Amino acid sequence: MSDHHHHDHDHDHDHDHTPITVDEMPSYFDLMETAVRELLVERKFFRADEIRRQIEVLDSRTPALGAKVVARAWTDPAFKSRLLENGRTGCEELGITFYDDTQLIVLENTPEVHNLIVCTLCSCYPRPVLGLPPDWYKLKPYRARAVYEPRSVLEEFGTSIPDDVEIRVSDSTAIIRYLVLPMRPDGTEHLNETQLADLVTRDAMIGVIQVAYNREAV
Repeated sequence: MSDHHHHDHDHDHDHDHTPITVDEMPSYFDLMETAVRELLVERKFFRADEIRRQIEVLDSRTPALGAKVVARAWTDPAFKSRLLENGRTGCEELGITFYDDTQLIVLENTPEVHNLIVCTLCSCYPRPVLGLPPDWYKLKPYRARAVYEPRSVLEEFGTSIPDDVEIRVSDSTAIIRYLVLPMRPDGTEHLNETQLADLVTRDAMIGVIQVAYNREAV
């Protein structure tokens, strides 16, 4: 038995015979991204450090940024009206930079309307304020069903929206992304902005859940 095969055999045992999953294989997009990056660097369009900086910017984005925006909107009515008027400039007021030309529209949930975000074409998503989209957001069932049967989709996330509340589904595009401004939960009057931001989750800003507050748990 050659060393090579022997090595493979050991390797299999370490890994419990699990085949490589699709997740571990670089995706088409990963490969494209690498190829494009190498091409751009090779053609001197971008220096490698500029691209690295861009990737670091992308990596540094988390839903905590969006949560900060929501908490400010809940506590500052003037900011909220500016944010609803222009989501992008509203976020920029809080020092959140956009690294591309996308617009951001902030959709306010009210007792009459619940907003849900989807991207039926691919997985356009408000990355500057939420970071990377969750896996389920990118999957076909969510992308199709969010449009056709949003109520059922929400039920699966444990979110029950009364029948008299309109559900509005907004379809993101390459140019326009959406962020949901959830309703501020009752009983949070005494919380400060930081404490409020802690209640706001990524899924609430996509619109699949509502923000909950449990006084006992705090």
